[in-house]
Amino acid sequence: MALEPTTGRVRNENDIIIMERYAIGVDFGTLSGRSVLVNTRTGEELAVSVFEYPHGVMDERLPDGTRLGVDWALQHPQDYLEVFRKTIPDVLMKSGVKPGQVIGVGIDFTACTMLPVMSDGTPLCFTERFRKTPNAWIKLWKHHAAQDQANRLNAIAGKRDEMWLARYGGKISSEWLIPKILQIVEESPEVYEAADRFIEAADWVVWQLTGKEMRNSCTAGYKGLWHKHDGYPPDDFFAALNPAMRKVVDKKLSRDIYPVGTKAGAITAKSALLTGLLPGTAVAVANVDAHVSMPAVGITSEGKMLMIMGTSTCHMLLGTAEKTVPGMCGVVEDGIIAGYYGYEAGQSCVGDHFQWFAANCTPAEYSAEAASKGMDIHQLLTSKAEKLKPGESGLIALDWWNGNRSVLVDVDLAGMLLGATLLTRPEEIYRALIEATAYGTRMIIDTFEEYGVPVNGLYAAGGIAEKNPFVMQIYADVTDREIRISGSPQAPALGSAMFGAVAAGSEAGGYDNIVDAAKAMGKLKDTVYRPIKENVDVYDLLFAEYRLVHDYFGRGSNDVMKRLKEIKKAVRS
Repeated sequence: MALEPTTGRVRNENDIIIMERYAIGVDFGTLSGRSVLVNTRTGEELAVSVFEYPHGVMDERLPDGTRLGVDWALQHPQDYLEVFRKTIPDVLMKSGVKPGQVIGVGIDFTACTMLPVMSDGTPLCFTERFRKTPNAWIKLWKHHAAQDQANRLNAIAGKRDEMWLARYGGKISSEWLIPKILQIVEESPEVYEAADRFIEAADWVVWQLTGKEMRNSCTAGYKGLWHKHDGYPPDDFFAALNPAMRKVVDKKLSRDIYPVGTKAGAITAKSALLTGLLPGTAVAVANVDAHVSMPAVGITSEGKMLMIMGTSTCHMLLGTAEKTVPGMCGVVEDGIIAGYYGYEAGQSCVGDHFQWFAANCTPAEYSAEAASKGMDIHQLLTSKAEKLKPGESGLIALDWWNGNRSVLVDVDLAGMLLGATLLTRPEEIYRALIEATAYGTRMIIDTFEEYGVPVNGLYAAGGIAEKNPFVMQIYADVTDREIRISGSPQAPALGSAMFGAVAAGSEAGGYDNIVDAAKAMGKLKDTVYRPIKENVDVYDLLFAEYRLVHDYFGRGSNDVMKRLKEIKKAVRS
């Protein structure tokens, strides 16, 4: 086939002109949102547009100056609407694609990122009554101020012998939906009463485009305790958490859950003005950023683990049976690809980890040297750290600067550096922090395999995988596995575009299922990181030490991190 670039048309082998069709994927991340416009036939990404959230992550104050407590992380709903307003018209303009050629839109989001809204979808924080109330705002995925509620939820579920708890590795994270709702009930009961709905931001933005509340099975299954066959936990469990929550599912959530790949609805006349798309354009039900990345790299079968590496890392894996794996974030039937059980694990602090160190712990002469060489500080630290041999620094770090998601599921854990001396250099610490995140990934892989879920291949996507060969080589050496890299720097947005094409269907120029879409639109680079034998041998020794420290501080032998956090809370209150 030959493409006519000025018309967006293609000639097939019979010289018949066919109009190309496109889908848009919108990826809502922690600090920004982006849209990618993709050719549904080839997977070619014609245009990308990124919008930085003006309000960012609100972890100290609300917009009016209201102070927040320890471990809060909130966001502003208007920032999400601005992503639509800015980025979709921008990719249309950059690509030259006409709105009528766009057949579908797909959306992915961080999760659990949730908010209380009124029956028409208006966020409570938009109202005069609640704009100064922290619990009325969006709770971002990394909002950890509901840890006390999560601890109590886990204790109650364990005492009641709730069978569903095993599907989440035996412990529910404070990042998930129900602990966040319980925090609202206990701290701001007036918000709980006023809210007609508690909803994932993923589903809320789809609601804004289609005018319909359509909750997706991915966030419901992984973050909301919903099960394809069993539904939600019983009402009396929620009543045991708090009597006010007895009917939380029927009154504040919904039992109508839709599989990923379903058409949620279509662009309304109102959202057409917002986005520049035509009314009637198909919109898929929402998805989670990590999960939607699997088909973007062509993974549609079991045994292949994908690491989506950014501010945090999510580890996604398909299996053919439902297994109980300690510390996993969840296993959901059809949660990623229909016909498979989708497993999720993760690390709460990866890119954030490196950024914290670069911003707070590098001397002025390093910044000056980076500037003189035309580098940013990460590039300079990397260039120095890659000259070191594994084990040369004598350092071990714990990758818990934002708590531990898997396999310990405990946000009250904190980071640690062991082995530092007066001769320790910044690049040695930087390398130790990178190695710590690789050790955390190996803990996850080893745990899955120990409990009967095989990991036969390792893949990576996201900014770190795309930009930092040094980090990826360390991961290959620590895990002793080859690592293949996503062919797209925007894997979540590409995956979302693929689901947008599925929502449109084959008759419109899309696909009837995600497997077919993945075959045509998914992609990998030729790059493969292979383990280096002499590095593997040293990292095996270092990982054994990491595991000892991991278990000592993380499994109850010494709860000093938790005690320090309690002192911190008491002093700051």
